[in-house]
Amino acid sequence: MGLWTALTGRSRPKQADLDALFLVPSASITLQTAAGLLPTGSGSVCYRAAAGAGFHETQDDAVDLLERSADAPAVQTTRDEFGFTWLQVERPPHGSPDPATGDSGVDMGALCTDLHAVNTTLEAAGFGPGLLCSLIPFSDGAGRRVGLVYLYKKGTFYPFAPTGPSSRDNLLELQVRDTLQGELPIEPELSGWMALWGAPGL
Repeated sequence: MGLWTALTGRSRPKQADLDALFLVPSASITLQTAAGLLPTGSGSVCYRAAAGAGFHETQDDAVDLLERSADAPAVQTTRDEFGFTWLQVERPPHGSPDPATGDSGVDMGALCTDLHAVNTTLEAAGFGPGLLCSLIPFSDGAGRRVGLVYLYKKGTFYPFAPTGPSSRDNLLELQVRDTLQGELPIEPELSGWMALWGAPGL
């Protein structure tokens, strides 16, 4: 038993490892070859916006950082019905998928770098406690949709596969979990697999 556990009666919260986002490009190839799921080119970071000019300046800095890059993605921010802000980036596929090479046509490295930059900009300015998750959506020709969700406060991923405004495909979620178990740190508690109804890109 560690000192933290002895003093508080609970285990120390797991620290965010934002570099885990860079595991997603490899995992996306596995999803394509094993399940026929391709990245859509969209990705987003969800957070609770803080009051005050300092936060809005930091958010503007994050957007400016993305838009000043040589191959700048499309960027937009929206607010959902629960009061969370979604900063969404779009990197459309640059060509047709190539099953032989596992190339989805989406620059997953650049997309994950975008999401990492947004997270680290907010974190460095002291707004880490407001970060909820990052989301990278996938889909297939049959209309199935699933998002890889990175939980900032737990440092783990889980799949979320909505099938309607308030329904989800649990079997597909378990299939994605089993497919990626060896490639990503998967959230072990199913109760922690939050439903992200209305999330952008899903």
